[in-house]
Amino acid sequence: MTKTEQTTVLITGANKGLGYEAARRLGVLGWKVFLGSRDVGRGQAAAEKLAAEGVDVVLVQLDVTSDASVAGALELVRTHTDRLDVLINNAGAPGHGVNPAETTVAELHPVFDTNIYGTVRVTHAFLPLLQAADNPRVVNVSSGGSAFHVVTDPEQPFSKMHELAYSTSKAALNMLTVRYAQALPAIKFNLATPGETVNKKFAATDMNNHKGQLTVTEGTDSIVRLATVGPDGPTGTFEDRLGPLAW
Repeated sequence: MTKTEQTTVLITGANKGLGYEAARRLGVLGWKVFLGSRDVGRGQAAAEKLAAEGVDVVLVQLDVTSDASVAGALELVRTHTDRLDVLINNAGAPGHGVNPAETTVAELHPVFDTNIYGTVRVTHAFLPLLQAADNPRVVNVSSGGSAFHVVTDPEQPFSKMHELAYSTSKAALNMLTVRYAQALPAIKFNLATPGETVNKKFAATDMNNHKGQLTVTEGTDSIVRLATVGPDGPTGTFEDRLGPLAW
């Protein structure tokens, strides 16, 4: 496989958890992985571990809440490739689970800055490289807790999580993704949630203190599936491990 044929992917928040596992799985397929990490030390450790497994990986220092950091990341990626086949917006902030009655803007702002504004910062910056690819794809990592049918179902765990920041930011991410898909039909924009919504299962990660019933590998099934869709694949969809979801 020549460099011009090699599929390229940038993954934000890829030094651990779902982002790291997605990087590993796509790297094993022979893809060139741009591993985005806010913390250079942790990112370097993750990149070295992947490289030891034979993955073609480049560490990209990337704080999605910083315009300067995103610009620097773009400059670095451009030194390695003239196109980006896949962007996975995985970096996320969970908030602190503050009850709505006690929630202020100070709680909402950093969560939205990562989950929404960060997604827009990175997507906007890398659009030219995506548009240079033959089959560009963007996968935004959402959550079952973003879906109205989930949070209004008393049998679903998310319905009992009384907070505002995380669920509302992910619901906004869903709309954002659909609007990108409609406006930019040449790029596939899809949403992946790392779980089995109908079975009330989610992946074990640092974000949930590893309380999930699915492995991190199972949690990346929807991410990897949407990252690898062909030219005739879907766009503007919301999927979990088992397939498409209702909004």
